[in-house]
Amino acid sequence: MRRKIVIAILALVVLIGGIAFVRTLRYGFSAHDRPTAMESMLAGSIRRWSVPADLRRMKNPVPLTPQVLAEARAHFADHCATCHGNDGKGNTEMGEHLYPRASDLTSPGTQSLTDGAMFATIENGVRLTGMPGFGNGSAESGYASWTLVHFIRHLPQLSDEEIAEMEKLNPKSPEEWQQMQAEQSFLEGKAQ
Repeated sequence: MRRKIVIAILALVVLIGGIAFVRTLRYGFSAHDRPTAMESMLAGSIRRWSVPADLRRMKNPVPLTPQVLAEARAHFADHCATCHGNDGKGNTEMGEHLYPRASDLTSPGTQSLTDGAMFATIENGVRLTGMPGFGNGSAESGYASWTLVHFIRHLPQLSDEEIAEMEKLNPKSPEEWQQMQAEQSFLEGKAQ
């Protein structure tokens, strides 16, 4: 009896896998599609498994100070906001067109991660996603990643003033730089 149940379960798995394979061949992959519940569950599991157990249990060794938070805010605005947005919600042109989408760093799912799991994601990235690994194994990159963990924890309480400050630090295109310089010249009375 047990053998029949196992065979039936295997047959069901093969059937579902075959349907998914045929669907993929017919419709292809698109970054415009939302990940299925199964993809999300699998990706979350793989992400949890990819963090070494000793690192997963680590607490942030960098003391939280206003200076550390300011450094991390500037770093986030320059390196992370292109995909995650200054508010961390991922509602940017780049973030919305990644597959899977850029994470909402203010969400309970992200905020419930351990400090070590966040650190590992920042340092090592996440394979098969748009999340690059920013670490290089140096003390400097480790420090920067730990400060970002503090900032990610702060994102749900981010003020409008902090967002405005970050907007000034976001990467700019050459056209945006020219426009900013023209506006600054005008304000200083140097415009012609």
